[in-house]
Amino acid sequence: MTAELVHRTKDAFGKGFIEIVIWRLPVPVPPSEHPFKYRLVYIVDGQRLVGYDNERGKGDHKHIGEKEHPYSWVNPKQLMADFLADVEGFTP
Repeated sequence: MTAELVHRTKDAFGKGFIEIVIWRLPVPVPPSEHPFKYRLVYIVDGQRLVGYDNERGKGDHKHIGEKEHPYSWVNPKQLMADFLADVEGFTP
């Protein structure tokens, strides 16, 4: 199995844009235990205000403003719902 694109979108939102990219991989990206690689970002004026990703070595986490927090993976649908909730609730 090769990597399979599950979801890709880039849309205007508020004063910026949202980009979501999710791949299904043949094997997990350590230390994540699920077979997905993802990045979701909300950018305004060139600044990441909200971001979710599972960088190799860091695992599942999110960025809210300048702070980084662990993220508890469930599935791609929940990932997008959690991200959009954080975008809606973000106040600089």
